Amino acid sequence: MNILVLCTGNSARSILLESILNTESVGRVRAFSAGSQPAGQVHPQSLKLLEEKGHDITHARSKSWDEFAADDAPLMDIVITVCGSAAEETCPVWPGAPVRSHWGIEDPARAPESEWETAFNEAYDKLERRALALLDMNFETMEQGELKATLDRIGQMD
Repeated sequence: MNILVLCTGNSARSILLESILNTESVGRVRAFSAGSQPAGQVHPQSLKLLEEKGHDITHARSKSWDEFAADDAPLMDIVITVCGSAAEETCPVWPGAPVRSHWGIEDPARAPESEWETAFNEAYDKLERRALALLDMNFETMEQGELKATLDRIGQMD
């Protein structure tokens, strides 16, 4: 099952969730991340945190969602947006048939640099809880309506 995590800049939240899903699913899913307006680099605090948590950051990079719209791109089963609802961000919309859900997380990169560690840890913890809740279910066998409802419920978790 392929999961695409979308955000605007693809430098923090989407990168974190991509890594969490790939690590915790142990090959059960393939997660990717992208941005509608990619920052061009992964936020240094994202890389620091992922490395501290034992994630492989070798291939972590900020990329455009155009990569996943190409003819030779992997087909996505699920698309999750992670833009924060209160941050006045415009979340990208993915066209097509994948099951879509919104897991809003405030952008830790918007915090003052002195608060990055706390902000990034909070974002990571919320995303990890949601990812683990998904991976605790037999989501691969759910029909699309049930999967959408499940993803949306998980997206409301704190």
